[in-house]
Amino acid sequence: MKRTITHLADGRELIYFDRRDDADRSAIDRRALDPRPVASELRYDPLTEEWIAMAGHRQTRTFLPPADECPLCPSSETRSSEIPAHDYDVVVFENRFPSFSGNFGTYEDAGGLSEVRPGVGRCEVVCFTSEHSSSFSRLSDEQVGLVMEAWADRTAELSAIEGVEQVFCFENRGEEIGITLPHPHGQIYAYPYVTPRTKLQLGAASRHRGGNLFADVLAAERAAGVRVVAANELWTAFVPAAARWPFEVHVYPHRQTPDLAALTEEERAAFAPLYTSVLRALDGLFGVAMPYISAWHQAPVRQDRDLAYLHLELFSIRRAPGKLKYLAGSESAMGAFVNDVLPEEAARMLRSQVDL
Repeated sequence: MKRTITHLADGRELIYFDRRDDADRSAIDRRALDPRPVASELRYDPLTEEWIAMAGHRQTRTFLPPADECPLCPSSETRSSEIPAHDYDVVVFENRFPSFSGNFGTYEDAGGLSEVRPGVGRCEVVCFTSEHSSSFSRLSDEQVGLVMEAWADRTAELSAIEGVEQVFCFENRGEEIGITLPHPHGQIYAYPYVTPRTKLQLGAASRHRGGNLFADVLAAERAAGVRVVAANELWTAFVPAAARWPFEVHVYPHRQTPDLAALTEEERAAFAPLYTSVLRALDGLFGVAMPYISAWHQAPVRQDRDLAYLHLELFSIRRAPGKLKYLAGSESAMGAFVNDVLPEEAARMLRSQVDL
């Protein structure tokens, strides 16, 4: 793998990840761009003990442009995009409309009981391929491996930023999910706090009697078998017994590891065919491209790394052909989920589509 760092016209960092050592990455971004926005304002909610980012500049981000104006496609002789090169394998660059950054402004007291501080951190975009009409499920094993190299590289680099407490790699896919750009891509958030869901999981793990909670969940699902969707020697994909979403799959390595950077070459190689087969199974359920969120759960940077267990949680809001699960009163207001699809039935349906 060749890693090349360059910068866009407004100073944002861009990194090429190439399979070939002779890839030419000398192209320069010649656009006239507006100054970079200042970092968001974080406000503390004393009722939930959570930090909320106020990022008004994100209202102006690009929204579903036509294919010939996609900012994630390579640049051409007649049009400049976010990627100056005319072709690429995998690219990572700082988000133009970040929720967190190191570009601080001034932050005033919000009043009441809410503490205010800068949204220190970093947000990056990960372009999985230069092919606009492709998808992660159609990537080759080699290409998935390169994406994983990029995820691991960025996890390690972003974890070293002062003030960053957790690194989150994820993909949103489908207009139903709320994407603003259809080009195959994901994002990475470097948070200045440990996220609420991670706190919940690690709190449960700290109270668990016996071995590691995540490892015990994996072992129990593998032993039961009824909710396992796909598996190989190093990874298992299963529908959790208490799935919140109509179609939800968790993908675990068989070895406990804190984050993507700690995976071995063998583990990264074994992940690719299993994961893409699960994505294709989702698409095969109803014969349409399934909207989904794919979320890597990694250990916090500075705490509870012995409790954490790297895993991926993948879920779709589609519950049936032409029907979506909306987070209505119970879910949105109370955080109390009601699932329309029995997890065992979801696993059976997905297994029938797996092409491993």
